[in-house]
Amino acid sequence: MSQPAFIHPSSDVQSQEIGEGTTIWQFCVVLAGARVGSGCNINAQCFIENDVVVGNEVTVKCGVQLWDGITLEDKVFIGPNVTFANDKYPRSKQYPEAFQRTVVRRGASIGANATILGGITIGEGAMIGAGSVVTRDVPAGELWVGNPARSRGPA
Repeated sequence: MSQPAFIHPSSDVQSQEIGEGTTIWQFCVVLAGARVGSGCNINAQCFIENDVVVGNEVTVKCGVQLWDGITLEDKVFIGPNVTFANDKYPRSKQYPEAFQRTVVRRGASIGANATILGGITIGEGAMIGAGSVVTRDVPAGELWVGNPARSRGPA
């Protein structure tokens, strides 16, 4: 038997595309164009913009903002306060023709307080250490740490 999504009453979830068994906790905002898969856990105080795709069985810990252009594939883990960017040259009230696309592939994990610059792909099963700053693509199955983040071998 499938279980309906649970959306905490203090959250503002405008999207109609929230998968079965997904939990969205307190004080979250999910805009109308966002797609969130089944079995996800979206922790308190998260923001998910319109052009965002969250796969199945994804965990997004507290304090994360998912901006336009971000895709999280199935079974991804996003630690608390991870920061994503989607505009290489941000200026107030000046928007790019298109936001940068960032993809976190299946089963990848990103540690607390890491920063992921726009236009990056993090490979399947990769792990990003807490506090790391990722400035380029990360191959599948690798552990990356530091500022700027560098490979430290297999994840």
